[in-house]
Amino acid sequence: MASQPLAGITVLDLSTILAGPLAATLLGEFGAEVIKVEQPGTGDPARRYPPLDGDTSASWTLLGRGRRSVTLDLHRPGAAEIVGRLAREVDVVVTNFRPATLRRFGVDFDDLRAYRQDLVMVHVSAFGRTGPYADRPGFARVAEGFAGLTHRTGSPDGPPTFTGYPVADGVTGIYAAFATLLALRQRDQTGEAQLADIPLYEPLLRMMEDFVVDYSVTGHSVQRQGNRNPHISPNDMYRTRDDRWIALPASTDRMWERLVQVMGARDLAVHSTMAARVEHRDEIEGRVAAFVAEHDAAELLARLDEAGIAAGPVNSAEQVCADPHIRERGSIVEVQDAHGRDRLVQAPAGRFSGFEGSIGRPAPELGEHTTEVLSDLLGMTGSEIDDLRHRGVV
Repeated sequence: MASQPLAGITVLDLSTILAGPLAATLLGEFGAEVIKVEQPGTGDPARRYPPLDGDTSASWTLLGRGRRSVTLDLHRPGAAEIVGRLAREVDVVVTNFRPATLRRFGVDFDDLRAYRQDLVMVHVSAFGRTGPYADRPGFARVAEGFAGLTHRTGSPDGPPTFTGYPVADGVTGIYAAFATLLALRQRDQTGEAQLADIPLYEPLLRMMEDFVVDYSVTGHSVQRQGNRNPHISPNDMYRTRDDRWIALPASTDRMWERLVQVMGARDLAVHSTMAARVEHRDEIEGRVAAFVAEHDAAELLARLDEAGIAAGPVNSAEQVCADPHIRERGSIVEVQDAHGRDRLVQAPAGRFSGFEGSIGRPAPELGEHTTEVLSDLLGMTGSEIDDLRHRGVV
């Protein structure tokens, strides 16, 4: 395999659960060496998320992959110095403690910059390092509500609804990996340390491109519309005759013209603009729903594809794993965990002409690499590491 673009970059993953660790994992998939710091005895809380396989989360195979694990109790005297010494040997520190907690542990940006003058720190937190809410706790669901996503998710006559997955963790994890690359680029150009301050809510708010600008023009907040889109019609999920659901968004005038032809509904062609279709949404959505209900999913999707209409099935995990396109591209792969058990996991996303993403080493056992990392990176002797263990530091 060709050299990966982040080969030679080392990341100290001083974060837990999803967004911060995801950023570190993404960097590791493209060549970075990742060292994860975990609490002795318990480790990352994500290790214990159900369903469990033995005493470890089934998802740990995915969440923990591509890194080495070092245990270090940041509450103990001497731990901050070890973090600082590790920071001297790495390029990037990823963390997601609250700002006040970083200061209390003595591992904030200024603390670690004293060990490496060109350090990059990527700090993921609920609300960011500045502002009146900086030290509030928060998780993805709090951020989704705060940014407005939850407000607009759900049925018009029902309560706000969480998305099916804590999307703020995923979006922020990806954005934090992007921010890491920006900070590394700036560090390389200037030689100066870089701090990337990434709140959980901000990437999500940035992603909803219509949310604020529509309000600024209309004076009204977008309300819950179920599966409908405030700007596009038809745009919904429709049930087929064989009880499958398909997503069918006619997002352009040309796509709508093709759909009218497939439906044989010439009378609907009068709604030739998106504004007209949104105005007559109930009629149009009803007609499309009735049309879809007359067909089985496989046959209908084949017809729509032949006509150049964007549509697709609403897949379960079982259907995702069985889909021939997903399998042929290698979007899902089979790996072995640290115990030699076969697992299906997502592969690194995207395909590139000059390099490949890789899963790397399997998810580590808690503290599996403590001795290795402390001796190789910091030059500690066996007796020094034994003393740290005796004192409960590692």
